[in-house]
Amino acid sequence: MVLLDGAGLTCAQVHEAAYGRARVTIASLDRARAAWVTAQELTGPVYGRSTGVGAGKNVTIEAPGLDLLRSHACGAGPPVEPARARAMLVVRLNQLLAGGSGIDPAVLPVLADAVNHGFTPPIRTYGAIGTGDLTALATTALCLLGELPWHHEPTPGEREEPPAHGDRPGRAGRSSQAGGVSEAAPAPRFPLTSGDALPFISSGAATLADAAIACHRLRLLLAAAVDVAALSFTAVGASAEPLAAFVQEARPHRGQAAVAARLRGLLGREQAARIQDPYGFRAFAQVHGAAVDAVDRAAATVETDLNAAAENPLIAGSLAWHNGNFHSAPVALALDALRAALVQTAQLSTARLADLMDPAYTGRHPFLADRPGASGVLILEYVAQDAMAELRHLANPVTTGTAVISLGVEDHAGFATQAARHALRCLEPLELVLACERAAATRALNTPSPDRPLTDDLEEARRALTTSNAHLPH
Repeated sequence: MVLLDGAGLTCAQVHEAAYGRARVTIASLDRARAAWVTAQELTGPVYGRSTGVGAGKNVTIEAPGLDLLRSHACGAGPPVEPARARAMLVVRLNQLLAGGSGIDPAVLPVLADAVNHGFTPPIRTYGAIGTGDLTALATTALCLLGELPWHHEPTPGEREEPPAHGDRPGRAGRSSQAGGVSEAAPAPRFPLTSGDALPFISSGAATLADAAIACHRLRLLLAAAVDVAALSFTAVGASAEPLAAFVQEARPHRGQAAVAARLRGLLGREQAARIQDPYGFRAFAQVHGAAVDAVDRAAATVETDLNAAAENPLIAGSLAWHNGNFHSAPVALALDALRAALVQTAQLSTARLADLMDPAYTGRHPFLADRPGASGVLILEYVAQDAMAELRHLANPVTTGTAVISLGVEDHAGFATQAARHALRCLEPLELVLACERAAATRALNTPSPDRPLTDDLEEARRALTTSNAHLPH
């Protein structure tokens, strides 16, 4: 169960609600209700409520909202998987609980029902540039209005059957008395008004959901990388001297110290076959620690926005405050730095992989072959470098570009949407690089077998990366 209160949502909880199908519950509607009451009393022009949007900000329009939703529901490209769409719903619900939107608070329990009963909007990949996920949230709003169909994944115990059209808003499925199987929950419905439209879509919830999922998974993968490095340290007899506490205290970066301490614990003894090892071993704590620091900073930045009222206009006090809190520059910059850090630590993994191929470090035949002239695990270097090239491509910064749209009124964009999407895509190639190192280190620690296909070895190594994190908090 994930308790949503507009203040304490974490990346791990977003992931659990999205992929673990954890149910969500609402702590209090008080802040959302206070903003809604204030919104009913506003006079004068209020952006998106009594005016057009973008370049139409100076045009007075009566009840523009529902047309706004219909005109902005225009995603493109591949469908977004339901788990990521569910994460978006969780994020937007939590943001609305923080107050400041002025939306009717009665819609919030309906969104919670959608999450808990497996309903997600049919959103698509393209349509946002880091200034608000307008296409995804407008599509969600039209699902609430009954103008677009929800995607439905029944929860365990529910019958999989199409929900009846026109069911009452937020109504949960009834428990069947015969057989103990619940009926399919009715599709979530809510009669959004014109005044609810802009407040509903004024958010980067889809971008933040992707960013939260990426930060959570990358944090676990970086932790697993320390276990992989320990295998390689042992396989080549690398010195643990660079990991000493005295060394870490002399340059007190938090991630570096934490990585060094954990690796010291895994090695359990001093190894000193050489005075100085290659950087893949000697500088591991420094480089990997920087990546750990980067993911921690990115997660903290994302979690700030998960719990923020980044609304424009912001309904607070007795006024509507027109502002730029929707801009995603902090998240985009943090994710750019994270992806660059991933490349750095992955490059050291490929360097250690190369050392594992070298008889000078392992005392075995080249490429960990079982006999002279055999290829052994040479192909793992090709696989790792292929994945490495993908990581380098994904690390290109998004924050060096911008966009000018809406007749020049919207003259900058953060592109955090693309930064988050690329961070998610980094998971597979980083995992493959680490799996190649793990497969080679495992072979170096055992008797090499004759040449054979290595696909199963690599898949086993990938599974081990997940297993090694079973003890870590998710």
